[in-house]
Amino acid sequence: MTRFTRLFSSFGSQLCRLQFSQLTALIRLPRLATLSLCLAFAPFQVAAQNMVIKGATILDVTNGDLIKNHVVIVRDGRIDAVSAARSADIPKGIEVIDLQGHTLLPGLIDMHVHLTSGGGYHGYERLKLTDERRAILGVVHAKQTLMAGFTTVRNVGAGSFGDVALRDAINDGDIPGPRMLVSGPPIGITGGHCSDNNLLPPEYGISGEGVADGPWAARTAVRRNIKFGADLIKTCSTGGVLSKGTKVGAPQYTVEELTALIDEAHSRGLKVASHAHGAEGIINALIAGADTIEHASFIDDQGIRLAIENDAALSMDIYVTEYILGEGASAGILEESLEKERMTGAIQRSNFRKAVEAGATIVYGTDAGVYPHGQNAKQLSRMTRFGMTPLQALQSATTVAAEVMGLGYEVGKIEVGYAGDFVAVEGNPIEQIELLEAPSAVIKGGVRYR
Repeated sequence: MTRFTRLFSSFGSQLCRLQFSQLTALIRLPRLATLSLCLAFAPFQVAAQNMVIKGATILDVTNGDLIKNHVVIVRDGRIDAVSAARSADIPKGIEVIDLQGHTLLPGLIDMHVHLTSGGGYHGYERLKLTDERRAILGVVHAKQTLMAGFTTVRNVGAGSFGDVALRDAINDGDIPGPRMLVSGPPIGITGGHCSDNNLLPPEYGISGEGVADGPWAARTAVRRNIKFGADLIKTCSTGGVLSKGTKVGAPQYTVEELTALIDEAHSRGLKVASHAHGAEGIINALIAGADTIEHASFIDDQGIRLAIENDAALSMDIYVTEYILGEGASAGILEESLEKERMTGAIQRSNFRKAVEAGATIVYGTDAGVYPHGQNAKQLSRMTRFGMTPLQALQSATTVAAEVMGLGYEVGKIEVGYAGDFVAVEGNPIEQIELLEAPSAVIKGGVRYR
């Protein structure tokens, strides 16, 4: 897919954005509210259906209550009623889905995915990927993610705005996939984690699309991403595990640069996700106003306190270390990256426990794309192993994630008015959370996909 066709593939989404921007000026809706509305209503115009779900035990993820003998009625892709089965007014001729013996939950949310990456391409193998190949991989991975029960995702980093095109194709009903909030190319310093991963020598003259040095360049990069369809901004305030030549804990971007970048995004109504492993870089991002901290591996007590005080959320991908250390070498991950992961994974899990105990807001983010898509739910059991209750883990992937995304009134609950997004498992996931690794049913917008 050329840049020209990518630009025009997202035209419909941009038109929606412009119309709502005009509405914002006219009726003074908050910018994020208009963004949420635009995102939420586009898919429902394409494939929304009506259905009745009966027989399932509904898990109220807000409090852990199990609700039996109720039906859920979905009209035009939204929940129209949650009623006692004996008194429910079920429309004639409507599709009935019988999930007797199953537990019904809201569709799950993954706050950190890379749908146009993965597929076994790591290290130097990534250099084989053309934009066209990434686009095709994105289609495959979007379906895998949806079939795994994840009906909403936040895609934090994709080259050539491939995630924008993927989002638009899903919203237009061209392909199956989850609802997506997308960042476009991540923004970072020359030679940093958000650059080109530093795999080629200088004579090739390659630089990442989002490379921006200095406050005004950072603002310009934000503006460019917004111009071409980003729903949020992804930046890097430290080095990373999988980027060649960067130190995981070393800060990238000054507070001045981060403040300019985040101020620009916030002034345009977009939230900012900051990749940050090291304690100093985490604090820099929080001081600058980041909305979420991605990875947060070496977060210290000050960082946890700042996150709580600033109402920022932590997205800690504590499962991915098992894949990197177990299968990374055979998948082409560089030895340098494997060594960095050996120094990082155990500390991240320990700090995850500290953050849970301190009461920090933690959202469900997996970094799927580093490990195979469709295995997103594996992290749930690790979250319970390292400090969360099963209900807390489920909330991180439903109600908490929805609120942090700015979609708290759209997804994440089984309540009237919410999107008709569900995942069902045979058994009780509060007692056995691993059940969600193999869902029996997946429904998005009133359409059953599994």
